[in-house]
Amino acid sequence: MTEEINQQRRRFISAAAMTIAAARLGVVGSEQVQAEETSPQALPAIRPETNTSFGALKQIDAGVLNVGYAEAGSASGTPVVLLHGWPYSIHSFVDVAPLLTAKGYRVIVPFLRGYGATRFLSSETFRNGQPASLASDIVALMDGLKIEKAVLAGFDWGARTANIVAALWPERCKAMVSVSGYLIGSQAAGRVPLPPQAELQWWYQFYFATDRGRAGYEKYRRDFAKLIWQLASPKWNFDTATFDRSADSFENPDHVQIVIHNYRWRLGLADGEPQYDGLERKLAAGPVITVPTITLEGDANGAPHSEPSAYAKKFSGKYSHRTLKGGIGHNLPQEAPKAFADAIVEVDGY
Repeated sequence: MTEEINQQRRRFISAAAMTIAAARLGVVGSEQVQAEETSPQALPAIRPETNTSFGALKQIDAGVLNVGYAEAGSASGTPVVLLHGWPYSIHSFVDVAPLLTAKGYRVIVPFLRGYGATRFLSSETFRNGQPASLASDIVALMDGLKIEKAVLAGFDWGARTANIVAALWPERCKAMVSVSGYLIGSQAAGRVPLPPQAELQWWYQFYFATDRGRAGYEKYRRDFAKLIWQLASPKWNFDTATFDRSADSFENPDHVQIVIHNYRWRLGLADGEPQYDGLERKLAAGPVITVPTITLEGDANGAPHSEPSAYAKKFSGKYSHRTLKGGIGHNLPQEAPKAFADAIVEVDGY
């Protein structure tokens, strides 16, 4: 890793900036929580990147999408839906899934809109990346698969999506595992200026707000994603093959448009769709999540995130938090798959 990247990483993990960044996420409150620190090395561990493939993927029409997804385990098992983030893919869970199927779970791992094998059913549909649309996709997918209720677990965009489903449709969410805690935000929160050091963490958001940024991401999306991986997980020594398996999913024809719209929407620079206005009003109020939840954090997460104490009171059901030691970064399920799977099994028993 270059000295330039190391310098950027040091800025990214500034404790002050992480605390301030909570405002961008729409998080309020300062309730203290005793964070349980767990070392992945102390657990019966699977070596990350033991698995490289889910095998043949499935496709299903759900809502406005034809969703590409991996499925494993018994059809009669408790459903678990695993949700990836940006710029990642379903391969973040390639080692998590077999651990869960060994426990009897039915595991569903969908590509979000704009990734991998997921496609819009109509060329006329607006390529919307606002968070409420992604959450609605997951509800539609569960409907299509005839899943009434599932355990939801994710990180980055996936954690935000799981949070929204749990907040707006708690009857569909049996329990939740959320990396980096409570991620529900709003356009109003996104418009609030932050001190410069906190804004630095969101540099790509401002880059994407420009035509140059859109063109740059279109042209250099793989290089861009690799840089984000390095900054967000500075101690994760992923190899080229591991990166390429996820980066292939960015060749989706809608990927750039979905990513750019997502970040521009957050800043209030792009409109969403009217059918989500009611949902967004509910989300802007910062709803408390009532379903049983475990939040996770890596001790080397270089991406913007809040301290656990900032979001603890946003969970009113049975709740616990743990911070994973050992240099675990932002892509927590791929870097510490056993700890992630264990959290799912535990929260399912709450």
